[in-house]
Amino acid sequence: MSTLEKIENAVVEGYKKIEDGVVGSYKKMEETVVDNYKKVEDGFVEKFLTKEGETVEEAKERIKEGMDK
Repeated sequence: MSTLEKIENAVVEGYKKIEDGVVGSYKKMEETVVDNYKKVEDGFVEKFLTKEGETVEEAKERIKEGMDK
């Protein structure tokens, strides 16, 4: 393998590591945002949209069914 090929491989490996880091960070941030949104949504549904004795999931299903009609 020539020196030029070794340099090329090193550069490509470096870029792949950077890419993996950026993509991994984005995915972690996305998961965090989605998880926090779900917590806020569940809290809102529990506080304002559930009927007595109804779970959050039951309320969501009832609301979804109402929107489908």
